[in-house]
Amino acid sequence: MSALSRMLGRNIAYLQQYVRRGTPRVLPERDRRVLAAFFDVEEALLGGPVPDAPVLVRVPYLGLAASAGPGADAGEERVVRYEAFAPETLRAAGIAAADASIIDVRGESMAPHIRDGDRVLVDRAARTVSRAGDLFVIRVDDLLAIKRVRRDGGVLVIASDNPLFATIERAVGEVVVIGRARLLLRNL
Repeated sequence: MSALSRMLGRNIAYLQQYVRRGTPRVLPERDRRVLAAFFDVEEALLGGPVPDAPVLVRVPYLGLAASAGPGADAGEERVVRYEAFAPETLRAAGIAAADASIIDVRGESMAPHIRDGDRVLVDRAARTVSRAGDLFVIRVDDLLAIKRVRRDGGVLVIASDNPLFATIERAVGEVVVIGRARLLLRNL
């Protein structure tokens, strides 16, 4: 304790008096900061203020399931609950909080990458399909599905990851792109 007291620029009995006698009753901010950095701990552990809880963003979890198979009746879009995400997580996924929603995945056509029971974070603002393609939640013939979709002129090529499922082609106007699946959420 003597060496730490010297490191703080105090007399050698400073920290010993603080620990054993409670004098001073509270460590000055500068001393707390130096000791916290030295021990690599939060200042709150040394009597400093508790940091504010992180601000979280509420993302709606919809009572929908996109089929990873031939397609599923979408049913009614309703919010079942909200899930909390750190804004940094959404930013890293490239999605604005106002455009985010979570849905379930049912079926095996996207296995092994996306499994039955997984959930995906959907970016409803990202609906443009490029030639390179990406993973999208789409509606075809009133059926909701999650597939790899790429554009080839006026045609959308809709493919599964599982080779047992056929690739289909549809005219651009026959497919409603709900949004791009940006983040896979899997319960372990």
